[in-house]
Amino acid sequence: MNDLNSQVWAVDALSALAHETRLSVFRMLIQAGPEGHVAGAIAERAGVPQSTMSHHLSTLERAGLVQSERESRLIRYRANYAGMQRLLTFLMQDCCQGAPEMCSDLIAKIRCDTSA
Repeated sequence: MNDLNSQVWAVDALSALAHETRLSVFRMLIQAGPEGHVAGAIAERAGVPQSTMSHHLSTLERAGLVQSERESRLIRYRANYAGMQRLLTFLMQDCCQGAPEMCSDLIAKIRCDTSA
């Protein structure tokens, strides 16, 4: 994919996250792991009406940050880890001016710690 397409996609993904509810939902789904949550539970936990949540989840899905799967009458949403990695890679690809040690503090702060 060329740089222009990557940048257009990154703007869409960042735009999707530039809303308090969508950012909270994305983080909720990241924390939920591969199991994710059904739409109704997401709306309830976020304190948002289901119709409004449907709009937010659709926006995140179109941006490539979440995935959905129908389970009978329910829809389960999961974080799209490949989409998250793609966005983080885009944001960090020009970091450090060719000196990766400049980013070591940032990378050290990113950790999977459930106690935080």
